[in-house]
Amino acid sequence: MPTHDHESHGSPALHEPSAHANEAYKRAYAEAKPDLGRSVISIDLEAKEIDWTIAVGTTVKGWGLNGKVPGPTIEAMVGDVLEIRLTNHLTEPTVVHWHGLRIPAGMDGTQMVQRPVEPGSTFVYRFRLPDAGTFWYHSHYNEIVQLERGLYGALVVRSEDEPCFDHERVLIFDDIELEKDGKIKDPGGWIESHDGREGNTRLVNGKKEPQLTIAAGQIERWRIINAASARYVRLSIGGRPFRIIGTDGGLIGSPVTTTEVLLAPSDRVELAVGPFEKEETHRIETLPFNRGSFKAHKKPELFATLNVGQKAPSKTLVPDSLRWIEPLVTGPVAVSREVRLGFTLGLKHGVEFTINKEQHHRAEPVRVGELQVWDVVNRSPVHHPFHLHGFFFQILQINGKPPEFLSWEDTVNVPAFGSVRIVWMPDDRPGEWMYHCHILEHHEAGMMAHFDVVR
Repeated sequence: MPTHDHESHGSPALHEPSAHANEAYKRAYAEAKPDLGRSVISIDLEAKEIDWTIAVGTTVKGWGLNGKVPGPTIEAMVGDVLEIRLTNHLTEPTVVHWHGLRIPAGMDGTQMVQRPVEPGSTFVYRFRLPDAGTFWYHSHYNEIVQLERGLYGALVVRSEDEPCFDHERVLIFDDIELEKDGKIKDPGGWIESHDGREGNTRLVNGKKEPQLTIAAGQIERWRIINAASARYVRLSIGGRPFRIIGTDGGLIGSPVTTTEVLLAPSDRVELAVGPFEKEETHRIETLPFNRGSFKAHKKPELFATLNVGQKAPSKTLVPDSLRWIEPLVTGPVAVSREVRLGFTLGLKHGVEFTINKEQHHRAEPVRVGELQVWDVVNRSPVHHPFHLHGFFFQILQINGKPPEFLSWEDTVNVPAFGSVRIVWMPDDRPGEWMYHCHILEHHEAGMMAHFDVVR
Protein backbone atom coordinates (compact mmCIF):
# COMPACT_ATOMS: atom_id res chain seq x y z
CA MET A 1 0.00 0.00 0.00
CA PRO A 2 1.15 3.60 -0.46
CA THR A 3 3.36 5.26 2.07
CA HIS A 4 2.86 8.88 3.08
CA ASP A 5 5.60 10.36 5.22
CA HIS A 6 4.19 13.90 5.02
CA GLU A 7 3.28 15.03 8.49
CA SER A 8 6.78 15.50 9.87
CA HIS A 9 7.58 18.22 7.31
CA GLY A 10 4.58 20.42 7.94
CA SER A 11 4.50 22.34 4.63
CA PRO A 12 0.80 23.03 4.01
CA ALA A 13 -0.82 22.61 0.60
CA LEU A 14 -2.53 25.54 -1.05
CA HIS A 15 -5.76 23.56 -0.77
CA GLU A 16 -5.73 20.90 1.93
CA PRO A 17 -7.39 17.73 0.57
CA SER A 18 -10.49 16.71 2.43
CA ALA A 19 -11.05 13.45 4.30
CA HIS A 20 -13.38 12.58 1.41
CA ALA A 21 -10.47 13.01 -1.01
CA ASN A 22 -8.25 10.75 1.09
CA GLU A 23 -10.96 8.08 1.12
CA ALA A 24 -11.32 8.46 -2.65
CA TYR A 25 -7.59 7.79 -2.99
CA LYS A 26 -7.75 4.63 -0.87
CA ARG A 27 -10.77 3.35 -2.79
CA ALA A 28 -9.15 4.05 -6.17
CA TYR A 29 -5.95 2.29 -5.11
CA ALA A 30 -7.82 -0.78 -3.91
CA GLU A 31 -10.05 -1.00 -6.99
CA ALA A 32 -7.29 -0.67 -9.60
CA LYS A 33 -7.09 -4.21 -10.92
CA PRO A 34 -5.78 -5.34 -14.32
CA ASP A 35 -8.12 -6.65 -16.97
CA LEU A 36 -7.89 -10.36 -17.67
CA GLY A 37 -4.56 -11.11 -19.32
CA ARG A 38 -3.11 -7.67 -18.56
CA SER A 39 -0.23 -6.66 -16.36
CA VAL A 40 0.57 -4.59 -13.33
CA ILE A 41 3.46 -2.35 -14.39
CA SER A 42 5.45 -1.14 -11.40
CA ILE A 43 7.77 1.81 -11.87
CA ASP A 44 9.88 3.78 -9.41
CA LEU A 45 10.17 7.51 -10.15
CA GLU A 46 12.75 9.55 -8.26
CA ALA A 47 12.64 13.35 -8.47
CA LYS A 48 15.99 14.97 -7.78
CA GLU A 49 18.41 17.67 -8.91
CA ILE A 50 20.56 16.58 -11.85
CA ASP A 51 23.20 17.83 -14.25
CA TRP A 52 21.14 18.25 -17.43
CA THR A 53 23.21 18.27 -20.62
CA ILE A 54 21.13 20.02 -23.28
CA ALA A 55 23.91 20.20 -25.89
CA VAL A 56 27.59 19.37 -26.24
CA GLY A 57 29.37 21.68 -23.83
CA THR A 58 26.14 23.00 -22.26
CA THR A 59 25.03 21.53 -18.93
CA VAL A 60 22.57 23.15 -16.53
CA LYS A 61 21.21 22.28 -13.11
CA GLY A 62 17.83 20.70 -13.72
CA TRP A 63 15.27 18.68 -11.81
CA GLY A 64 14.90 15.27 -13.40
CA LEU A 65 12.98 12.05 -12.95
CA ASN A 66 15.23 9.01 -12.70
CA GLY A 67 18.22 11.17 -13.49
CA LYS A 68 17.13 12.64 -16.81
CA VAL A 69 14.93 15.15 -18.64
CA PRO A 70 12.42 14.16 -19.83
CA GLY A 71 11.71 11.40 -17.36
CA PRO A 72 11.36 7.83 -18.62
CA THR A 73 8.75 7.17 -21.30
CA ILE A 74 6.19 4.85 -19.72
CA GLU A 75 4.67 2.34 -22.15
CA ALA A 76 1.66 0.10 -21.49
CA MET A 77 -1.41 -1.49 -23.03
CA VAL A 78 -5.06 -0.60 -22.51
CA GLY A 79 -6.22 -2.45 -19.40
CA ASP A 80 -2.81 -2.54 -17.74
CA VAL A 81 -2.50 -1.19 -14.22
CA LEU A 82 0.25 1.31 -13.49
CA GLU A 83 1.74 1.39 -10.02
CA ILE A 84 4.06 4.40 -9.81
CA ARG A 85 6.10 4.88 -6.66
CA LEU A 86 7.21 8.53 -6.56
CA THR A 87 10.05 9.42 -4.19
CA ASN A 88 10.90 13.09 -3.72
CA HIS A 89 14.59 13.97 -3.29
CA LEU A 90 14.04 17.65 -4.08
CA THR A 91 14.21 20.53 -1.61
CA GLU A 92 10.49 21.32 -1.97
CA PRO A 93 7.24 19.31 -2.24
CA THR A 94 5.95 17.95 -5.53
CA VAL A 95 3.08 15.91 -7.03
CA VAL A 96 2.60 14.20 -10.39
CA HIS A 97 -0.43 14.88 -12.58
CA TRP A 98 -1.32 12.22 -15.17
CA HIS A 99 -2.28 14.55 -17.98
CA GLY A 100 -5.15 13.34 -20.14
CA LEU A 101 -5.81 10.07 -18.33
CA ARG A 102 -9.41 9.17 -17.41
CA ILE A 103 -8.53 7.82 -13.99
CA PRO A 104 -10.21 8.11 -10.56
CA ALA A 105 -10.16 11.56 -8.96
CA GLY A 106 -7.99 10.34 -6.10
CA MET A 107 -5.19 9.55 -8.56
CA ASP A 108 -5.30 12.77 -10.60
CA GLY A 109 -2.20 14.17 -8.89
CA THR A 110 -3.16 17.65 -7.72
CA GLN A 111 -3.22 19.38 -4.35
CA MET A 112 -7.01 19.06 -4.36
CA VAL A 113 -6.83 15.27 -4.05
CA GLN A 114 -3.53 14.57 -2.28
CA ARG A 115 -1.09 16.23 0.02
CA PRO A 116 2.11 17.24 -1.75
CA VAL A 117 4.91 14.71 -1.47
CA GLU A 118 7.35 16.35 0.90
CA PRO A 119 11.15 16.09 0.56
CA GLY A 120 12.27 12.62 1.56
CA SER A 121 8.76 11.15 1.22
CA THR A 122 7.15 8.61 -1.10
CA PHE A 123 3.70 8.42 -2.66
CA VAL A 124 2.21 5.58 -4.71
CA TYR A 125 -0.15 6.15 -7.64
CA ARG A 126 -2.11 3.14 -8.83
CA PHE A 127 -4.70 3.13 -11.62
CA ARG A 128 -5.91 1.18 -14.63
CA LEU A 129 -5.34 2.58 -18.13
CA PRO A 130 -8.68 2.79 -19.99
CA ASP A 131 -7.65 4.50 -23.25
CA ALA A 132 -5.02 4.26 -25.96
CA GLY A 133 -3.19 7.44 -26.83
CA THR A 134 -0.27 9.76 -26.21
CA PHE A 135 -0.35 11.21 -22.71
CA TRP A 136 2.18 12.76 -20.39
CA TYR A 137 2.94 13.23 -16.72
CA HIS A 138 4.26 16.35 -15.03
CA SER A 139 4.50 18.18 -11.75
CA HIS A 140 1.36 19.99 -10.64
CA TYR A 141 3.08 21.86 -7.79
CA ASN A 142 4.99 25.13 -8.25
CA GLU A 143 4.72 24.38 -11.95
CA ILE A 144 6.46 27.53 -13.24
CA VAL A 145 9.63 26.28 -11.54
CA GLN A 146 9.27 22.50 -11.57
CA LEU A 147 8.25 22.03 -15.22
CA GLU A 148 10.78 24.62 -16.38
CA ARG A 149 13.49 22.60 -14.64
CA GLY A 150 12.39 19.33 -16.21
CA LEU A 151 9.80 17.43 -14.15
CA TYR A 152 7.83 15.80 -16.97
CA GLY A 153 7.75 12.69 -19.17
CA ALA A 154 5.70 10.82 -21.76
CA LEU A 155 3.14 8.04 -21.30
CA VAL A 156 2.18 5.91 -24.31
CA VAL A 157 -0.80 3.58 -24.07
CA ARG A 158 -1.41 1.17 -26.95
CA SER A 159 -4.35 -0.95 -28.09
CA GLU A 160 -4.29 -4.30 -29.87
CA ASP A 161 -5.60 -3.03 -33.21
CA GLU A 162 -3.46 0.03 -33.95
CA PRO A 163 -1.95 0.66 -37.39
CA CYS A 164 1.62 -0.51 -37.92
CA PHE A 165 4.43 1.87 -38.89
CA ASP A 166 8.04 1.44 -39.97
CA HIS A 167 9.20 3.30 -36.89
CA GLU A 168 7.72 5.24 -33.99
CA ARG A 169 9.16 8.06 -31.94
CA VAL A 170 8.04 10.25 -29.04
CA LEU A 171 9.02 13.91 -29.35
CA ILE A 172 8.53 16.24 -26.38
CA PHE A 173 8.84 19.91 -27.36
CA ASP A 174 9.90 22.38 -24.68
CA ASP A 175 11.88 25.55 -24.14
CA ILE A 176 13.87 26.99 -21.26
CA GLU A 177 15.15 30.48 -20.48
CA LEU A 178 18.91 30.52 -19.88
CA GLU A 179 20.85 33.38 -18.30
CA LYS A 180 24.14 34.56 -19.82
CA ASP A 181 25.99 32.43 -17.26
CA GLY A 182 24.12 29.33 -18.46
CA LYS A 183 21.79 28.95 -15.48
CA ILE A 184 18.03 28.50 -15.82
CA LYS A 185 16.49 31.88 -15.13
CA ASP A 186 14.26 32.24 -12.09
CA PRO A 187 10.64 33.15 -12.87
CA GLY A 188 9.42 36.72 -12.59
CA GLY A 189 8.69 39.99 -14.29
CA TRP A 190 5.57 41.76 -15.46
CA ILE A 191 5.85 40.70 -19.11
CA GLU A 192 6.39 37.08 -18.14
CA SER A 193 3.35 37.15 -15.88
CA HIS A 194 1.29 38.46 -18.81
CA ASP A 195 2.71 36.30 -21.61
CA GLY A 196 3.91 33.25 -19.74
CA ARG A 197 7.51 32.20 -20.19
CA GLU A 198 8.82 31.53 -23.67
CA GLY A 199 12.42 30.43 -23.33
CA ASN A 200 15.38 31.37 -25.50
CA THR A 201 16.48 27.74 -25.90
CA ARG A 202 14.23 25.30 -27.77
CA LEU A 203 14.41 21.62 -26.89
CA VAL A 204 13.23 18.27 -28.21
CA ASN A 205 13.46 15.43 -25.70
CA GLY A 206 15.60 17.61 -23.46
CA LYS A 207 18.19 18.42 -26.16
CA LYS A 208 18.82 21.69 -27.98
CA GLU A 209 17.88 21.49 -31.67
CA PRO A 210 18.80 17.81 -32.17
CA GLN A 211 19.38 16.00 -35.46
CA LEU A 212 16.81 13.33 -36.36
CA THR A 213 17.07 10.75 -39.16
CA ILE A 214 14.39 9.01 -41.23
CA ALA A 215 14.87 6.58 -44.11
CA ALA A 216 13.53 7.68 -47.48
CA GLY A 217 10.51 5.62 -48.51
CA GLN A 218 9.44 4.87 -44.93
CA ILE A 219 6.57 6.23 -42.82
CA GLU A 220 6.96 6.93 -39.12
CA ARG A 221 4.47 7.56 -36.33
CA TRP A 222 5.43 10.66 -34.39
CA ARG A 223 3.83 11.19 -30.98
CA ILE A 224 4.38 14.87 -30.19
CA ILE A 225 3.83 16.56 -26.82
CA ASN A 226 4.07 20.31 -26.21
CA ALA A 227 5.46 20.55 -22.66
CA ALA A 228 6.43 24.24 -22.91
CA SER A 229 5.25 26.64 -20.25
CA ALA A 230 3.65 29.08 -22.68
CA ARG A 231 4.98 28.57 -26.20
CA TYR A 232 2.55 27.71 -28.97
CA VAL A 233 4.12 25.44 -31.59
CA ARG A 234 2.85 25.97 -35.13
CA LEU A 235 4.61 22.89 -36.38
CA SER A 236 6.08 22.59 -39.86
CA ILE A 237 8.40 19.91 -41.26
CA GLY A 238 10.08 21.83 -44.04
CA GLY A 239 6.68 22.73 -45.45
CA ARG A 240 6.21 19.12 -46.52
CA PRO A 241 2.82 17.42 -46.08
CA PHE A 242 2.16 14.99 -43.25
CA ARG A 243 -0.96 13.28 -41.94
CA ILE A 244 -2.61 13.93 -38.57
CA ILE A 245 -3.77 10.58 -37.20
CA GLY A 246 -4.42 11.38 -33.53
CA THR A 247 -4.84 14.13 -30.95
CA ASP A 248 -5.20 14.33 -27.14
CA GLY A 249 -7.63 11.42 -26.79
CA GLY A 250 -6.04 9.04 -29.28
CA LEU A 251 -6.70 8.23 -32.92
CA ILE A 252 -9.11 10.36 -34.95
CA GLY A 253 -11.60 8.96 -37.46
CA SER A 254 -9.54 9.36 -40.65
CA PRO A 255 -6.11 10.81 -41.47
CA VAL A 256 -6.01 14.53 -42.25
CA THR A 257 -3.30 15.71 -44.64
CA THR A 258 -1.79 19.11 -43.93
CA THR A 259 1.52 21.00 -43.91
CA GLU A 260 1.24 22.49 -40.42
CA VAL A 261 -0.53 21.94 -37.11
CA LEU A 262 -0.89 24.17 -34.04
CA LEU A 263 -0.05 22.76 -30.63
CA ALA A 264 -1.01 24.91 -27.66
CA PRO A 265 0.82 24.26 -24.37
CA SER A 266 0.03 20.70 -23.13
CA ASP A 267 -1.46 19.63 -26.50
CA ARG A 268 -0.54 16.37 -28.19
CA VAL A 269 -0.73 15.27 -31.79
CA GLU A 270 0.11 12.04 -33.58
CA LEU A 271 1.45 12.26 -37.13
CA ALA A 272 2.23 9.91 -39.98
CA VAL A 273 5.45 11.43 -41.37
CA GLY A 274 6.80 10.39 -44.77
CA PRO A 275 7.47 8.90 -47.17
CA PHE A 276 10.20 11.16 -48.46
CA GLU A 277 11.43 10.26 -51.92
CA LYS A 278 15.11 11.17 -51.68
CA GLU A 279 17.92 12.09 -49.33
CA GLU A 280 17.34 15.66 -48.16
CA THR A 281 17.21 17.82 -45.03
CA HIS A 282 14.18 19.54 -43.49
CA ARG A 283 13.73 21.99 -40.63
CA ILE A 284 11.35 20.91 -37.86
CA GLU A 285 10.24 24.36 -36.79
CA THR A 286 7.52 26.53 -35.37
CA LEU A 287 6.10 29.11 -37.74
CA PRO A 288 5.15 32.63 -36.59
CA PHE A 289 1.95 32.72 -34.55
CA ASN A 290 0.39 35.79 -32.96
CA ARG A 291 -1.14 34.75 -29.66
CA GLY A 292 -1.46 38.28 -28.27
CA SER A 293 1.81 38.28 -26.34
CA PHE A 294 4.25 41.16 -26.06
CA LYS A 295 7.01 38.93 -27.42
CA ALA A 296 6.46 38.73 -31.17
CA HIS A 297 7.64 35.83 -33.33
CA LYS A 298 8.25 37.18 -36.82
CA LYS A 299 10.40 34.35 -38.17
CA PRO A 300 10.30 30.53 -38.01
CA GLU A 301 12.25 29.09 -35.08
CA LEU A 302 14.11 25.80 -35.24
CA PHE A 303 13.33 22.91 -32.90
CA ALA A 304 15.19 20.10 -34.70
CA THR A 305 16.58 19.03 -38.08
CA LEU A 306 15.28 16.02 -39.99
CA ASN A 307 17.83 14.26 -42.20
CA VAL A 308 16.34 11.91 -44.79
CA GLY A 309 18.70 8.99 -45.35
CA GLN A 310 19.00 6.21 -47.90
CA LYS A 311 15.83 4.60 -49.16
CA ALA A 312 14.52 1.58 -47.28
CA PRO A 313 11.54 -0.73 -47.85
CA SER A 314 8.29 0.11 -46.06
CA LYS A 315 5.71 -2.11 -44.40
CA THR A 316 3.36 0.79 -43.56
CA LEU A 317 -0.11 1.26 -44.95
CA VAL A 318 -1.96 4.11 -43.24
CA PRO A 319 -5.65 3.07 -43.31
CA ASP A 320 -8.32 5.45 -44.55
CA SER A 321 -10.37 4.68 -41.46
CA LEU A 322 -8.59 4.76 -38.09
CA ARG A 323 -11.41 4.72 -35.55
CA TRP A 324 -15.11 5.37 -35.12
CA ILE A 325 -15.93 8.32 -32.85
CA GLU A 326 -19.57 8.64 -31.85
CA PRO A 327 -20.70 12.29 -31.69
CA LEU A 328 -22.01 13.18 -28.25
CA VAL A 329 -24.60 15.50 -29.78
CA THR A 330 -26.12 16.10 -33.20
CA GLY A 331 -28.01 19.29 -33.88
CA PRO A 332 -28.86 22.20 -31.56
CA VAL A 333 -28.12 21.78 -27.87
CA ALA A 334 -28.62 23.90 -24.74
CA VAL A 335 -25.52 25.34 -23.05
CA SER A 336 -25.19 24.21 -19.44
CA ARG A 337 -22.25 26.41 -18.34
CA GLU A 338 -20.31 29.47 -19.42
CA VAL A 339 -16.66 29.54 -18.42
CA ARG A 340 -15.37 33.11 -18.75
CA LEU A 341 -11.61 33.58 -18.99
CA GLY A 342 -10.52 37.09 -17.99
CA PHE A 343 -7.97 39.18 -16.14
CA THR A 344 -7.49 42.10 -13.80
CA LEU A 345 -4.44 44.07 -12.69
CA GLY A 346 -3.03 43.14 -9.30
CA LEU A 347 -0.07 43.55 -6.98
CA LYS A 348 1.18 39.96 -6.66
CA HIS A 349 1.58 38.93 -10.31
CA GLY A 350 1.04 42.23 -12.12
CA VAL A 351 -1.73 40.55 -14.09
CA GLU A 352 -4.23 38.44 -12.14
CA PHE A 353 -6.01 35.94 -14.37
CA THR A 354 -9.53 34.83 -13.53
CA ILE A 355 -12.33 32.41 -14.34
CA ASN A 356 -15.81 33.89 -13.98
CA LYS A 357 -14.22 36.99 -12.40
CA GLU A 358 -12.63 34.95 -9.62
CA GLN A 359 -9.13 33.67 -9.04
CA HIS A 360 -9.04 29.94 -8.25
CA HIS A 361 -12.76 29.82 -8.95
CA ARG A 362 -15.02 27.40 -7.07
CA ALA A 363 -17.42 26.18 -9.77
CA GLU A 364 -20.77 24.44 -9.48
CA PRO A 365 -20.73 20.62 -9.36
CA VAL A 366 -21.76 18.42 -12.25
CA ARG A 367 -23.71 15.18 -11.95
CA VAL A 368 -22.65 11.80 -13.27
CA GLY A 369 -24.50 11.01 -16.49
CA GLU A 370 -25.71 14.56 -17.20
CA LEU A 371 -24.40 15.88 -20.52
CA GLN A 372 -22.25 19.00 -20.18
CA VAL A 373 -22.20 21.66 -22.90
CA TRP A 374 -19.82 24.46 -21.99
CA ASP A 375 -19.09 27.76 -23.70
CA VAL A 376 -15.51 28.71 -22.86
CA VAL A 377 -15.39 32.45 -23.53
CA ASN A 378 -12.09 34.35 -23.66
CA ARG A 379 -12.49 37.97 -22.59
CA SER A 380 -8.79 38.78 -22.77
CA PRO A 381 -6.48 39.87 -25.61
CA VAL A 382 -4.31 36.73 -25.41
CA HIS A 383 -4.97 33.12 -26.37
CA HIS A 384 -5.53 30.57 -23.59
CA PRO A 385 -5.15 26.77 -23.78
CA PHE A 386 -8.11 25.42 -21.76
CA HIS A 387 -7.40 22.05 -20.08
CA LEU A 388 -10.03 19.85 -18.39
CA HIS A 389 -8.69 17.28 -15.94
CA GLY A 390 -9.77 13.66 -16.10
CA PHE A 391 -12.32 13.79 -18.95
CA PHE A 392 -12.30 13.97 -22.73
CA PHE A 393 -14.52 16.41 -24.58
CA GLN A 394 -15.57 16.99 -28.17
CA ILE A 395 -15.31 20.42 -29.76
CA LEU A 396 -18.56 21.68 -31.24
CA GLN A 397 -17.53 25.18 -32.31
CA ILE A 398 -14.52 27.50 -32.38
CA ASN A 399 -15.67 31.10 -32.83
CA GLY A 400 -18.99 29.76 -34.05
CA LYS A 401 -17.54 27.36 -36.66
CA PRO A 402 -17.27 23.55 -36.40
CA PRO A 403 -13.78 22.02 -36.20
CA GLU A 404 -12.17 20.41 -39.23
CA PHE A 405 -12.62 16.90 -37.81
CA LEU A 406 -14.19 15.15 -34.82
CA SER A 407 -11.84 14.14 -32.03
CA TRP A 408 -11.51 13.55 -28.31
CA GLU A 409 -9.60 16.30 -26.53
CA ASP A 410 -8.59 17.43 -23.05
CA THR A 411 -7.03 20.73 -24.17
CA VAL A 412 -8.31 23.31 -26.65
CA ASN A 413 -6.98 26.70 -27.61
CA VAL A 414 -9.45 29.51 -26.90
CA PRO A 415 -8.60 32.46 -29.21
CA ALA A 416 -8.21 36.00 -27.90
CA PHE A 417 -11.66 37.59 -27.58
CA GLY A 418 -13.07 34.32 -28.92
CA SER A 419 -15.01 31.32 -27.69
CA VAL A 420 -15.07 27.54 -27.90
CA ARG A 421 -18.08 25.29 -27.30
CA ILE A 422 -17.29 21.83 -25.94
CA VAL A 423 -19.42 18.86 -24.92
CA TRP A 424 -18.52 16.09 -22.49
CA MET A 425 -20.12 13.42 -20.33
CA PRO A 426 -19.14 13.00 -16.67
CA ASP A 427 -18.92 9.24 -16.20
CA ASP A 428 -19.01 7.53 -12.82
CA ARG A 429 -15.78 8.90 -11.34
CA PRO A 430 -17.03 11.23 -8.64
CA GLY A 431 -14.67 13.51 -6.80
CA GLU A 432 -12.73 16.75 -6.96
CA TRP A 433 -11.57 17.92 -10.41
CA MET A 434 -10.28 21.10 -12.03
CA TYR A 435 -9.95 23.01 -15.28
CA HIS A 436 -7.49 25.78 -16.04
CA CYS A 437 -5.37 27.63 -18.55
CA HIS A 438 -2.24 25.59 -19.31
CA ILE A 439 0.00 28.61 -19.68
CA LEU A 440 1.67 27.94 -16.36
CA GLU A 441 1.99 31.56 -15.30
CA HIS A 442 -1.73 32.15 -16.01
CA HIS A 443 -2.64 29.06 -14.01
CA GLU A 444 -0.56 30.25 -11.05
CA ALA A 445 -2.02 33.75 -11.31
CA GLY A 446 -5.54 32.41 -10.81
CA MET A 447 -6.96 31.13 -14.12
CA MET A 448 -8.14 27.82 -12.72
CA ALA A 449 -11.32 26.38 -11.25
CA HIS A 450 -12.28 23.47 -9.00
CA PHE A 451 -15.51 21.50 -9.19
CA ASP A 452 -17.07 18.29 -7.92
CA VAL A 453 -18.46 15.43 -9.96
CA VAL A 454 -21.29 14.01 -7.85
CA ARG A 455 -23.64 11.05 -8.11
